[in-house]
Amino acid sequence: MAEAKVFYDREGQTLTVWFIDHVEVTDENITAHLVDGRVISVPLAWSWRLSDATPAQRANWTLIGDGHGVHWPDVDEDLSADGMLNGVPARRPGIAKNGRTPGLLSAGAHRPQPTVFSPASERTRSPARPE
Repeated sequence: MAEAKVFYDREGQTLTVWFIDHVEVTDENITAHLVDGRVISVPLAWSWRLSDATPAQRANWTLIGDGHGVHWPDVDEDLSADGMLNGVPARRPGIAKNGRTPGLLSAGAHRPQPTVFSPASERTRSPARPE
C-alpha cells in the first residue's frame, strides 16, 4: 500500500490522502497509526459515538477505502486520517451550532490541534498536514 496519494483539485491545489495502518481507542484518545510510521491522535470527545461506545465496540473496527479511513460498525462511525488532521469535533444530534456539548469546546473557542508523532516518536504539534 502507498504511504499517501496526491490529487489535484480544479484550481490545481494539491490534495494528499494519508493511509491508516491501524487504530487504537482509549478512554482519552483516538489514535491512528499511518502506514508511513506517523501517528495521529485526537481527543475521544471528537467522536460522540465512540465516546458513548463500550471498549468492545471501540475495538471492533475495519479499514475502509484501502486505509483512507476507519469504520466502527457497532456504532456506525467513520473517521479518516484527513478528517483527524483537518476536521472538527462531531456535534451530537439536536445540539445547536452555538450550544455547548459536554467534553467539547463551545463554538468559536480555540480547538486543540491534533497531535502528530513522527516515526522517531518526536512529539510535534502541527495544524497543517505533515510533509
